[in-house]
Parts: sequence; C-alpha cells; structure tokens
Amino acid sequence: MLILRSAAVANAAMRPARTTNTTAERMTVFAQASDFRLDTHTPATANHIPDVPPGAPVASADSAIGSPYLPLTGVGGGRRRGGEYPMTKASMRLAAAGLVGVGLFACSADSFTQPETREPVTIAQFDQWMEELSNWGRWGEDDQIGAANLMTDEKRREAAALVRSGETVSLAHDFLTEEAPDAAEPYVLQMQVNPEGQNSGDRVEVYFHGVTYSHLDGLCHVFYKDKLYNGLDYQDVVTADGCSLMDTTQMKDGLVTRGVLVDMPRLKGVPYLEPGTKLYQEDIEAWEEYAGVRLGPGDALLLRTGRWAYREAVGPTREMAGWDASVIPFLAERDIALLGADSVHEAPNSVPGLRVNPIHRFAIVARGMNLLDNIDLDAAAETAARLDRWEFLLVVAPLRVPGGTGSPVNPIAIF
Repeated sequence: MLILRSAAVANAAMRPARTTNTTAERMTVFAQASDFRLDTHTPATANHIPDVPPGAPVASADSAIGSPYLPLTGVGGGRRRGGEYPMTKASMRLAAAGLVGVGLFACSADSFTQPETREPVTIAQFDQWMEELSNWGRWGEDDQIGAANLMTDEKRREAAALVRSGETVSLAHDFLTEEAPDAAEPYVLQMQVNPEGQNSGDRVEVYFHGVTYSHLDGLCHVFYKDKLYNGLDYQDVVTADGCSLMDTTQMKDGLVTRGVLVDMPRLKGVPYLEPGTKLYQEDIEAWEEYAGVRLGPGDALLLRTGRWAYREAVGPTREMAGWDASVIPFLAERDIALLGADSVHEAPNSVPGLRVNPIHRFAIVARGMNLLDNIDLDAAAETAARLDRWEFLLVVAPLRVPGGTGSPVNPIAIF
C-alpha cells in the first residue's frame, strides 16, 4: 500500500575519480614546451611536486587564476595515481579554450572565488523578473503544464537519438532512514509478512517535499503573492482536498527530454561544493565550454553540487550550495523546460529579505517549470565522464496522484 503525504505550499563534478587525490589537496599546473600537464600535491608535502621535471615552470592554481578550482581530471596529460588520464574530447575542448594552463581561464575568476563585492539580487529586481520573464498566457489561459510544452514530440525524438550505449542510470537517492539535519522525517519501513499467504508487503508513507527525498515538484506546489502559474489565485485551486488544477496527473505521460548534466565540482576540481556556495551564469557558461554542450529550449538542466558526496564525507546539513538568483534571466533566455539539482536549487540568502525560495518561485510560478529536488547525480557524473558525454535521454515518470502537488520519483538517464 502506498500513502503519500504532500503539501500545497512550499516548505519554508566531477567528484574526482576514485583514484585521484582528496579534497584537501591542492593542484599544481606547469607548462613545458608545447605540452602541459596537471599534477597535485598535498599541503603536508607542499614542497614536493610529484613528477615535475627539474626546472619546469610551476605555478599554483591559486596564483594562476586566483582560485584553487581547476579540473582535476580529463585534462591534456593530467596525471593520477597509477597512470595518465585519457585525453578526451572534453579535455581537448578545455585545453583549446585555454581553461587550463598557466594563468589562462575562459571566464571570470570572480565566479570561482565567491566575491564579497558582487551585489545580490534585490526583491524589486526579482519581482520585475517574475513579471517580465513570465510564461503566463504563452500556451493559452487554460494551460496546466507550463514549460513541459517545450518537450514536444520532435524534442523527444532528438533526445532519444542521444542514446548510444543504452546504459541506464538512476538519478534518485535512496530514502534516508535516520533522522538528521536534512532528514527531519526519515523513511520508516512498515513491513508486513504473511506466512500463511506466503507473501510480504510494505506500506510507504512519506512527506516527500523538502530537502530529504528525491522528488518532482508540480505546478500547484508553490505560489507567490497568492498566485500560481498562469496567474491563477491559489485559493481557487489549492484546498485541503488537493489541487483542482495543475495536479500531478497532468504529468501522467511523463517528462521526457534531453538532460544536460552540469557537474560543478568537476569543473572546479573538488569532490563537492561547500555548503552556501553560490553559482552564477558564468559558471554555467564555463561548464558548457568544458563539456562541449549548450543548453537550449526544452532541455532539462541538472545541477550536481556534490551534496551527497559532502554528506558522506562530512555529514548531513540543511545548508547547501546552489544557484544565485542572478541566473534567473539565463533560465528564461535558454528556455529551460525542467530544472533538477542534487540540492534544493537555491544557495542561501540569494535574495536578501525574500522569505521564499527564489528559484522555486520563478521556475514554478513564473515559468511553469517543474523541479527535481534532491536527486543524486553522482553515478550519472561518473558515467558521463567515462563516456565523455554530458547529455542523455531523461525520463521522469511521476506517480499518478489525483490532486497531488508532486511525486517521489526515480528519474532515469539513458546514455
């Protein structure tokens, strides 16, 4: 038996390859003749740089670009314990773009150093974007699926054409079963064993919205200034009996499109981003250059912050890395259809004084864009790195819950 408890209102990169060095280690970039290589050393042995030829020019990553963030693997001739990293297409793109070298970088280093001088988005600016970048009325006043309209038959065929190896990867995380800062209501298995009937079963009861479970947000899940997507008053749609419009059944045929994995820890050369790290438009553009992809209309943008790797290495936390609200115009410009992340999307205090999550409100209310929260992109990132392909066919099949505000999901990436 399945019991899902939902709510009509919102609750208040590579991970370096397993054979690489740890997050405490720093990287050293050196160039020699026409070739460059990427090596690492730990703080404990900072005076020793492995495999650097005598006399080779050496510059620390910090001094080279003002940040310790550089890709750890897959860069022309980069070394790891036990051998050389393969030179992949992404490696050559990165090298050609000058993203790695002595003092070369393709985008502003400000993005990577989290400058204190960057002006935050104001509530007035956010409200302006909510109005000017809205999809209200774009597909008619009776539309109930919003940006999913961009997942056309043609778009799905294009996404299906991305399938080459046929490998499938789950993008969900196992249910958390122990109470923790990010699991206020952990999953409790309610098992029934019937020896007489020679069978067993279990009852699933879970409040899936929040920071704990991999789930899909429907379009009646959140509202802003009492408005839902397409300008509807939430009082007319959301009641104790559920959502009369834009409920989970509107997605009964699934969300199928091109998924693009944006692996920020890989780009920055760390196993995970520290909680509170803000990500900006130039971070996305740097990733596009590195991975050789470009986000476009109807795509699913899937952000990996390394949240689950951080949880395993350091421990659970409710504060996570995520988007700064300044990425909002980019999402509209590229006409993104589905937004996913291994976190809750927003970095903390992205719009000072705003008491609701800005990315959630803009995506769902203004754009009619479904969100995938708390997904797990670690396995997909490793598969994508191995295949050197950061785009794939994405299939999301929510449960058909009449009146529901969303659904636990197990999205599947098909390579």
